[in-house]
Amino acid sequence: MSRIDFYHLKKQSLDEVLPKLLNKAYGAEKRVIVSTTPETVETVNAALWTYSDESFLPHGTKKDGFADEQPIYITENADNANAAQFLFLINGAEVDTEYAAQFERVFNIFDGNDEDALQQARRLWKSYKEAGFEVCYWQQTDRGAWEQKA
Repeated sequence: MSRIDFYHLKKQSLDEVLPKLLNKAYGAEKRVIVSTTPETVETVNAALWTYSDESFLPHGTKKDGFADEQPIYITENADNANAAQFLFLINGAEVDTEYAAQFERVFNIFDGNDEDALQQARRLWKSYKEAGFEVCYWQQTDRGAWEQKA
């Protein structure tokens, strides 16, 4: 059964956190789907091109083509076009438990300062937990580090 990690953003923005987590996944040689809303696919794509002058994360979208060859594929669709092992859910994207089960890990990253995002995360936590997934909750400390909560 997949492991679902909830990342509660408090001190940093998604634009700061997502590239760091994707770098770790890419460094571990894991293929990734980044699932987001249709309105933000290109925003996320652009952010990954410009987040650092010193490093590069190979990624693409439907617009770029060759989905099956992309190590990191950004999409609004519930598909696994690049045979990814990791799924990142951002900007309120969510998937059902059946879809989530095909990944080794699912990362649900949400804005802890947004009440709607908090409520969605609580609902998803309950749903995944009831379905038998291993769920973990990570919250940013005041210094921006991640701390696992019980």
